[in-house]
Amino acid sequence: MIGYRLCSVRVFRKNVFFGRQVYILRNGTSLLPKYTANSLVEESSKILQVRFYAARKGTREKKKKAKVKVEVEKVGFIPHNQRVKDQGLLHRQPKIIDDSWKKDPLDNVFVTKYYKWIVYPFQQAVECHRETHHPEMYNKPNAELRVSIDLNMEGEKKNRFIDGFTRIAAVPHKYDHGEERTVIAFSKTPELQKEAIDAGAQLSGGVELIKQIQNGQISLQDFQFTVADPEILPELVVLRGLMKRRFPNPRSGTLDTNLRAMVERFMHGISYTASADGYQKEYGLIETVIGTYQGNIKFQLDMDVKHLEENFAALVRDIHSAKPKRDGDFILRCLLWSPPSPEKLKVDHKLYLDVQKEESKSLEEDEETGERIAL
Repeated sequence: MIGYRLCSVRVFRKNVFFGRQVYILRNGTSLLPKYTANSLVEESSKILQVRFYAARKGTREKKKKAKVKVEVEKVGFIPHNQRVKDQGLLHRQPKIIDDSWKKDPLDNVFVTKYYKWIVYPFQQAVECHRETHHPEMYNKPNAELRVSIDLNMEGEKKNRFIDGFTRIAAVPHKYDHGEERTVIAFSKTPELQKEAIDAGAQLSGGVELIKQIQNGQISLQDFQFTVADPEILPELVVLRGLMKRRFPNPRSGTLDTNLRAMVERFMHGISYTASADGYQKEYGLIETVIGTYQGNIKFQLDMDVKHLEENFAALVRDIHSAKPKRDGDFILRCLLWSPPSPEKLKVDHKLYLDVQKEESKSLEEDEETGERIAL
């Protein structure tokens, strides 16, 4: 009796299984048609592996390197006052204002945050403040005229900023600034010593004065500023330990042949301080008065406008001389204001700077250095 058994045709490719039920007789013949068996073979040949060689060298290593392990940084405990401080920094408005992209105002009345600041001529700005301080308004005709100057404190290298500094600018028109300043002058010749005394120095002398300071008869702590003539510098070296940072040098403007001009500068000049912002280190601010008292009367707005403008020009040039050796502007903006009025008027400080001459000098220096390198 011819029997049959049930079996399955299985095609293996790794862990892949394909199967179909086929009736096969005992003599090995199949009950299915030929095209069914052929189709199974064709399908299995498509799935079978064809490549019999290893992958390229380094493929597994590249895959391992591509799998970067994600490390979760643990954030420590942040004090509550520090959290409030950090949140305040995020919402702090930048102090350096660039309105060059804004439109010029087309009318006398406009919203300031949508348009550029109006740049006034210096004399017109002073006249505007005189109008607001008229007796019919603030009644302050002799109020002080102040100036606020924004600075770019970026240094020569990237992400480096200069520190705050204090200087005294020489002004062409003297005035009583209301401060008690003391100057001691050193020189060998009696003529220069007399000139220093006439200019306002409290004490002036030569080698004998140096010996008195060494013996302790005279204290340098009683004097704020020290100026000297270059000829007496070898004898003055013995006081370097006592003077420390106040030792005369050309960079600070305390060592020069014109002793009279130095004394007048420190006695009657404009004292100003450039303070860097504690959070925005690229921003610095100077606030000073370009004139103060005349006797017991404040004479800022009552002074001649041309004299005020010349003092302002001298102040701007002195500030610009402290600029670090880099490209870009150092003085960003100058505002004139007079208390108690909160109104601040912008003036163009670049009119008083010889920017073109400085650029030509720098180009000439670059060309000279290039020629030297070529040679």
